[in-house]
Order: sequence, then C-alpha cells, then structure tokens
Amino acid sequence: MISSGSPFEPTVGFSRAVRIGDRVLVAGTAPIWPDGEVDPDPGIQASRCLEIMLEALAEAGGAPRHVVRTRMFITNREDSDAVGSAHGQVFGEIRPVATMVVVAGLLDPRWKVEMELEAVLTG
Repeated sequence: MISSGSPFEPTVGFSRAVRIGDRVLVAGTAPIWPDGEVDPDPGIQASRCLEIMLEALAEAGGAPRHVVRTRMFITNREDSDAVGSAHGQVFGEIRPVATMVVVAGLLDPRWKVEMELEAVLTG
C-alpha cells in the first residue's frame, strides 16, 4: 500500500495506490498541492493529478509506459480539451484505454478534475 499523505487516506480508509503482483491501481486523485491549494485552471489541475498519480506509480515500481487504463472525471464538459491535452502530454504515445466522464460535482468544489489509473508492470 502506498500513501501520498492525503488527509482523506486515514479517515476514509484508502491507499493512494496498491500493488498486487504486477498490477498497480491508483485511487481517484485530486489536484491538491502540498499546502492544500488548488489552481483554478483545469489543465493545471489535470497535470497535478497526473503528477501525483505517476509519483505513486513510481513508488510501486512503475512508469508511464506501464499504464493501461485511465479515468478522468470532470465537472464541466468545456474543460475536456484542457484535461485531454494534459493527459495527452503524458500518454500521447503510450495510448492507454481512457475514459472521460462529466460528473455533477467532486468532493471539493474547487476541483474541476479527478483522475485514476491502472498499470501492469510488464516488460
């Protein structure tokens, strides 16, 4: 089990990531900076989510090339290009299966995006 230090981890009872054999699952990840701040820009938020998730993946022994699935939850369809662009900067050549869903809201109203990923650590 891998922790990112989120205050929600102990109270909700979850891990940022879990490695089971060659599989790594990274939990829904919000765009929070260490000081608790959240940038209002959806592209920056997406990049922050990716940064946190990839750090957890690396701690589990993985790299972006191991990612096989991502999920992106956005609160406004107009943010899809900015979020998709940030995703593409990391995964444009890797091309995991991906889902982007517009949701009514996320836990914190400042969050415009939340992401999760799955990886298989082979080759």
